[in-house]
Amino acid sequence: MKRLYLLCNAHLDPVWLWEWQEGAAEAISTFRTAADLCEEFDGFIFNHNEAVLYEWIQEYAPDLFSRIQRLVSEGRWQIMGGWFLQPDCNMPSGESFIRQMRYGLRYFEKHFGTRPRIAINFDPFGHSRGLVQLLVKAGYEGYLFGRPGQEDCFLPDADFIWEGLDGSRIPAHRFMEWYNSQLGKARQKAETFLEKHAGREIALMLWGVGNHGGGPSRKDLQDLTALMRETSGVEILHGTAEAYFDARSTLNTPREVVAKSLNPWAVGCYISQARIKQAHRRLEQLLYAVEKTGAAAAMAGVASPRPEMLAGAERDLLLSEFHDILPGSSIQPVEEWVLRMTGHGIDLLEREQARLFFALSSRQPRAQEGTIPVMVWNPHPWPVEGVFEVEFNLADANWDDAFSVPVLEQNGAEIPSQCEKEHCNIPLDWRKRLAFQATLPPMQISRFDARVRERKPGLSRTPVPVTQPLKLQCDRLSMTVDPESGTISEMSLSGKPVLGNGGLALQVLADDEDPWGMTRHGWTELRGQFAPLAPGEAAWFSGEEGTEIAPVRLVEDGPVRVVLEILSGWGHSRAVTRVAVPRTGSCIEVNVRLYWMEKDALVKLVLPVAFEDGIHWGQVVFGRERFEGEPMERVHQQWTAVESPSVGLTLACLNNGVYGCDFVDNKLRVSMLRSPAYSGHPINDREITPPGRFTPRIDQGERQFSFRIVAGETEQLMPRLDRLALEMNQPPMVLSFFPAGDGGEPLPAMLTLDGDPSVVLSSLRVSDTEEGTWIARLYESAGSAASTRIIAPALGIDAQLSFTPFEVKTLSLSRAGQITEVSLLA
Repeated sequence: MKRLYLLCNAHLDPVWLWEWQEGAAEAISTFRTAADLCEEFDGFIFNHNEAVLYEWIQEYAPDLFSRIQRLVSEGRWQIMGGWFLQPDCNMPSGESFIRQMRYGLRYFEKHFGTRPRIAINFDPFGHSRGLVQLLVKAGYEGYLFGRPGQEDCFLPDADFIWEGLDGSRIPAHRFMEWYNSQLGKARQKAETFLEKHAGREIALMLWGVGNHGGGPSRKDLQDLTALMRETSGVEILHGTAEAYFDARSTLNTPREVVAKSLNPWAVGCYISQARIKQAHRRLEQLLYAVEKTGAAAAMAGVASPRPEMLAGAERDLLLSEFHDILPGSSIQPVEEWVLRMTGHGIDLLEREQARLFFALSSRQPRAQEGTIPVMVWNPHPWPVEGVFEVEFNLADANWDDAFSVPVLEQNGAEIPSQCEKEHCNIPLDWRKRLAFQATLPPMQISRFDARVRERKPGLSRTPVPVTQPLKLQCDRLSMTVDPESGTISEMSLSGKPVLGNGGLALQVLADDEDPWGMTRHGWTELRGQFAPLAPGEAAWFSGEEGTEIAPVRLVEDGPVRVVLEILSGWGHSRAVTRVAVPRTGSCIEVNVRLYWMEKDALVKLVLPVAFEDGIHWGQVVFGRERFEGEPMERVHQQWTAVESPSVGLTLACLNNGVYGCDFVDNKLRVSMLRSPAYSGHPINDREITPPGRFTPRIDQGERQFSFRIVAGETEQLMPRLDRLALEMNQPPMVLSFFPAGDGGEPLPAMLTLDGDPSVVLSSLRVSDTEEGTWIARLYESAGSAASTRIIAPALGIDAQLSFTPFEVKTLSLSRAGQITEVSLLA
């Protein structure tokens, strides 16, 4: 070896086994010690990343912050990586990764006048291949990471070229020993490193006490200084990630290309702490939906989004993506804090969404006498077709024993709708809930009007027991419900089978106390399956003592859809599964309300596909991956699917906040939750949880999960999956609202995409740097060349765009009618 770069860092999790206040305290202590040692030892460089930690120093220790600014300007302190923090690198959307980079890089440029060239993610548990294109387009020149190790993710060498889904490439390095060192043992680590990796021409070694901060110590620096002086033949120097990558680029040694995601490790983290994952998804997708709504309102000139509301929510989102938060590996107090924090972000966005919605509805005409207006805002630049729901009050309560039946009209013509059970439980003819079938035009308000046509005697609507196999035929979709198992025994699309026996079963698999799943790649040991409750227990579970009710029943049946309710149980746990089957279309909605009380167990929703040659796919960062090789737990985002080349059909499962799945024995199994111990870390053969005392477990109690099961011809369905998933995760806003009717003509579509359905709008927002400008981000989602026409009438824009497979484009749209491709970070 000719040269060894020593990269001193102090990996500091803002939260993990501790709460954020302790993380902030440790950041102050660690940074103060590092600053002292930078000033004491010539040539020493301290490296640290994560804007969130620097923000804490800026707020709680401003004098120390000023010292660090000076040390950075002198080249003795290196701003590393440049992101807001080290997030989980599989589960956030592509848009969220861009925001992580954008926030951090802007912060460091503003306060330190520096811009890191090497992205780093030392501690995250895996890395989506979709990151590569984003790193390159953000201007990064390399990627430094640690996990997974060689036993979980084979790489030809520590240095390699990482190739993204779109063909982008970036130099990458997986550090060869861990990122930290024990206190006072940095020299020992360096000596071992030199011996073990003597054959390399140059090398990079990370050191410094980590996880709970710590970083360098005086003894370690004294020992390393002595080692530098005593070692001949090898130049040992303090360095940075940039210095190593620059030196590596000058070597003649070729680096092999690796074209895959860097997974798996800690597959349990795709599932643990389900509420955090759902809250993150809700906050993430609501942010981007509200940004679109604000952009449209600004284009129309009816309102402008409030930057402080969006910025506050975005910061909550970025913090929730930390690699010990979103994966569910932190302690319970951290989980509770994150739920409060994401709730804060959601509250900011819902308030902003309502304000913008009212502004966009302001030009709608006044309601006619006897009608109740219903407004629906579609935030997507393409038509959205489906079943929508709205609740409203009648003009006054009717106190007799009759039931008013409202219908819904659009432009004076009645559309399919049905009255269903409202959320409240007041036995009075007053509050109404309508489900209706509609097609919403792109990015504009649709107007509907409800009116009461008739009143029927009796207030109650009794569910219909299902005691024999029930055949449901709805447009192209048909299915049979088996009341004995409480599952779907078969489902067909236009007569072709897509789902086999046991569809929508809830399987229980054996698990352990480890929330990471450090020692496994999946779950195989079946412990059982939820089964319909006995009629007496079904009655008790439903809140009715001393009677019996059927555990499988039809609770809604009308011209729009049929809704099944299935009560089931296993062990100490119970579940309510509601299955909504539309009269038209090929998408069923599944909602599972799970009352979970098991320990060391995992629940999966099972979809046995009806074809033998299934190919398993899943959505990843700005794209999709085919999951090949041995069956194992896979990480996906908003959808996973199985395609049959022989019959040309695909069965897909869309979700609103789960990330784990597998495809085993021709069954697509979507992971819902598991119940390990909080931060239960395996160490050798020691017991993880202490015997003889109560240990809280993750995800005990009531949890809810929503899915959409979609079947279709592969050629039509696969290119549309990202759009369909966005429609579920950014649903149109439906609200009964009486407009003033004095705002002029109703607003037309603010933005439309007309072309290949694989082109998706990831974000649209008002520019925060240039007045009269909007920033739009689009990507090709299916891995094929595509094109679309983008139309924004209010801006005078009508242009044709072309995309290479999986390409991400960031565009500037101006009032002057100009459309220009700009930086990813604009």
